[in-house]
Amino acid sequence: GVAEAAVVGIPHPDFGEGVIAVLAKTPGTDGGRIQAEGQIIKQLEGRLAKFKCPKRVFIVEELPRNAMGKVQKAELRARYEGTFKS
Repeated sequence: GVAEAAVVGIPHPDFGEGVIAVLAKTPGTDGGRIQAEGQIIKQLEGRLAKFKCPKRVFIVEELPRNAMGKVQKAELRARYEGTFKS
């Protein structure tokens, strides 16, 4: 159910920067096959170093792109920058 993913760092009060993953659903699906956030993180913990593992996972319809078709990570950072604020 995941068509593509982007990983970005956003401000975190304790770590300076926290990693988040943004997953885009496969077009024409409801994303029902995409697991819950906790399950995705748990699967990645055994495969990635702890500092590389996302602290949060967000599911979207599609990733923002520029005219050249590249994912706009700056826009993702701006959209989710308040995620870790206390």
